[in-house]
Amino acid sequence: LTITDPSGDTSRIPVRGGYNVPVAGAPSSEIVALPATDRLYLPLRSRRFDFTDVLVEEGQRVSAGEAVAVDPAHYDVPLLAPRGGTVRLAEAEGHVVLEGLEPASEGAPAAPAGAGSGVSTRKLLELGAWQFFSDARTREPVDPAVAPSAIIVSTLRLEPFLAGGEAQLGGQRLERLTRGLSHLRSLAPDAPLYVAVPDVDQPLAADVRAAAAQCQDAHIVSVPMRFPFDDSALLARCLKLPSGYDVTVWALTAEGVLAIDAALSEGRPANERIVSVAGPAVDGAVHVSVVVGHPIENILDGRVRGEWARVVSGGLLTGEALPAGQLGLDTECTGLTVLGEPDTQTLIAFARPGVADRSYSRTFVGTLRTDLAVSYRAGLSGEVRPCISCGLCADVCPAGILPAPIHKHLYAGNYEEAQRLRVDLCVGCGLCSFVCPSKIDLRSELLRAVDVLREEAALVRAEAEAAAAEAAAAEAEKAAAEPEGAGALESP
Repeated sequence: LTITDPSGDTSRIPVRGGYNVPVAGAPSSEIVALPATDRLYLPLRSRRFDFTDVLVEEGQRVSAGEAVAVDPAHYDVPLLAPRGGTVRLAEAEGHVVLEGLEPASEGAPAAPAGAGSGVSTRKLLELGAWQFFSDARTREPVDPAVAPSAIIVSTLRLEPFLAGGEAQLGGQRLERLTRGLSHLRSLAPDAPLYVAVPDVDQPLAADVRAAAAQCQDAHIVSVPMRFPFDDSALLARCLKLPSGYDVTVWALTAEGVLAIDAALSEGRPANERIVSVAGPAVDGAVHVSVVVGHPIENILDGRVRGEWARVVSGGLLTGEALPAGQLGLDTECTGLTVLGEPDTQTLIAFARPGVADRSYSRTFVGTLRTDLAVSYRAGLSGEVRPCISCGLCADVCPAGILPAPIHKHLYAGNYEEAQRLRVDLCVGCGLCSFVCPSKIDLRSELLRAVDVLREEAALVRAEAEAAAAEAAAAEAEKAAAEPEGAGALESP
């Protein structure tokens, strides 16, 4: 990483690991605006949010930007109506359905909140922009009432098939990026702001760097174009930012900064999305411009190749299978990756290297072909087997940990040894699972361990805080019980 501070001084931080996965089916930078739909299906659940408190009733008429539900567990982050329409609650389980939609241009935007006129997190919360804020290390939503110790903005998205900077920041969006960064600086003027930009010699990268440099006191971090060095947890660690359960580091993507600008410069809710539709089972991979709740069936219509396919919400390495029954685009979806679902298995596939196959371990004939972009599939085809201690997972791990020994300790239920090997540093990039010739799902295993250790640490902190509170209460009770002047020396 190359860091340029506001004074112009430059420093360099060496990084290790990472890997760019060769793929077929990546989208072009073209953005297609889909035709309007007559219904929107707003999912009440996404990867981080669960909008359990529904605020509307059957048959109610709502306006564009009105909250239809909130997540009470995450600071009442709202689910907003992207268009005005009539509410249908019984039509699709787990969704708020809107029909009889009004045109996108309906109504006038709210009065903008300029950078000098009392910018507040409340405005971002009301207009749906706060959902783009996350804790850099845990990726969980952050408390709007807690000031950050630092802010990281990544203008890159390096995971295969997701909408990258060329789609998110083309056209007039660079000006909006600069305004959004200025608003962000006004929200937390005392926190250092780090803006990650691609370290490549391309016109768009130079424009992004210039746009970021216009933000007062911004530290520009030039990031190598190697997955997953756009990851906020990895960047926070490389930058040696403060850590601890009581320390908050805000993390945002370019999409989040644009949402801030929409909310605070124009008073506009953040309901528009640029979503990639790509993968080896997609014909004509593209980026589409849609609103939250747009029917997924419409987005994929005519684009999926073959009868058997698995739709993944997110990218190739960290995405999750689209939940069964989800009808509309959820509020956090960044891409729809479609993989072929094979209906046959290949017996001992790992022992049958082929010209059309590729392996990071270089055991396949296909690695001799430099022009090979692999068409990945959803099934493992019988490839799963025990760990062979090849060390390839450690070779690509950007966190510098040893996934294979950690896996063996976790398999034996020895969490103490796994933590001694710093399993908590895992950033969940999925490269260890990808390069593993035995196809062990190391990513899921390590992330489960991180969750278990985090819960145990939270329990220990809660017990310590309760004990401290109990001791303080006992001390106060003891002090109150002593007679006034007790313990003082009397005059002779």
